[in-house]
Amino acid sequence: WQWAGGELDPTRTYFPQVPGEGDAMVMVVGNTPGQSNRTTYLMYLSAIRNARYSIHLTVAYFAPGRAIVSALANAARRGVDVRMVVPLVTDSPVALHAGEYYYSRLLKAGVKLYRRRGGVLHAKTAVIDGVWSTVGSTNLDLRSFWYNDEVNAIILDRDFALSMEKLFDKDMEESNPLSKEEWKARSTSNRIKEWGAHLVGPLL
Repeated sequence: WQWAGGELDPTRTYFPQVPGEGDAMVMVVGNTPGQSNRTTYLMYLSAIRNARYSIHLTVAYFAPGRAIVSALANAARRGVDVRMVVPLVTDSPVALHAGEYYYSRLLKAGVKLYRRRGGVLHAKTAVIDGVWSTVGSTNLDLRSFWYNDEVNAIILDRDFALSMEKLFDKDMEESNPLSKEEWKARSTSNRIKEWGAHLVGPLL
């Protein structure tokens, strides 16, 4: 509010004391443009790198750069169950192709990809190891990480994670699994679009 030019009223209580509710640990993290404040990027990268059993991501826009792609591929190689629900239908074809540029590498590493049918996917969620969850505005793309104001809630709670897993399972049921063979057989024109979109990925 202040960054946008708003003024604070000194007579107002902006942060009143509120009673605690529930047992879950919740932390809200924000991200603002600039080199030194990439909190949501570090949140995702550290969570993926430290995953031991499972990484289940629902990704509306996917063009995250090499570090997160490497982290996902390395997790799959070390035996972590890595699954991603990604768009089949999109309102941004360039962003979709920028993410598709990484599909071959992810599939080769053992990451399971599911393309969501039936409308534009807009959710941005993650559940890791059945206990760590995040819900928020951050997309797994460089624009979100570098240029946008974003906010995410991180929740440490098995019951909440279980409810998120149920939603993730429902999304998988409404998605088409993508095999290495199917992806390898894609058209030359699609490959060219992926390469071109990848080049402008940081600007999307």
